[in-house]
Amino acid sequence: MSLLEVHNLTIAFGDKKVVDSISFTLEKGSRIGLIGESGSGKSMTSLAIMGLLPDTATVSGSITFEGQELIGLSDREHSHLRGNRMGMVFQEPLTALNPLMRIGKQIAGPLMIHKGASLKDALGSALELCTKVGLPDPDRVLRAYPHQLSGGQRQRIGLAIALACEPALLIADEPTTALDVTVQREVLNLINTLVDQEGSSLVFVTHDLPVVSIMTENIAVMQLGQIVENATVASLFHAPKHEYSQRLINAARVAEDAFSGTGGIK
Repeated sequence: MSLLEVHNLTIAFGDKKVVDSISFTLEKGSRIGLIGESGSGKSMTSLAIMGLLPDTATVSGSITFEGQELIGLSDREHSHLRGNRMGMVFQEPLTALNPLMRIGKQIAGPLMIHKGASLKDALGSALELCTKVGLPDPDRVLRAYPHQLSGGQRQRIGLAIALACEPALLIADEPTTALDVTVQREVLNLINTLVDQEGSSLVFVTHDLPVVSIMTENIAVMQLGQIVENATVASLFHAPKHEYSQRLINAARVAEDAFSGTGGIK
């Protein structure tokens, strides 16, 4: 049994389909990248898995996680999985954090809710998690509010919250878009390291082909709500089958050439 199975998933808002009959599977301990331009449906897919779509969305098809059908679950039922068996790192960590709550309690929250930890024990674990995600002076960080931290620090906090309960599945939705290049590299390396350490499976959502090539083993290319190609990283980069995949690769090569003068995608 696969950890995650998405079959004929369709998401619509009124008459407009934003995801149209997509299917993919994710095995335990493996990684898949959802890549495409803005509006391709990749983030909507990740929100559907997490049960975070708005009530105005109409969802059909099937999403099974650890053998459990997710479509049709109530928010209360889905909340038993969120932050517990499934974790998510969002594009903009500042909007994902509670601005009125200290960081310590935000990291401790999932441990208290899902693991029954006391506040004292959960804060102790939060301190360990801050160290694990490479935050300097973790005692100060736990006492801080989100606005008192940098973007890179907030994203590390988001990762600590997502991994607090050692989830089987981590979804990272454009987790480095709001960060500068140096911090991007640090956060990507951190995600790679922690996913390996925890043995979690990864769904990595991005528009950046070079990034997805170092984060995942398989790639699902999305265009206009559909998966137009599903391939390994090596086969996609060296022998893309769909013209849209080829356009993405060409655009990535141009961007790499402009940045480095050498071209990083061969």
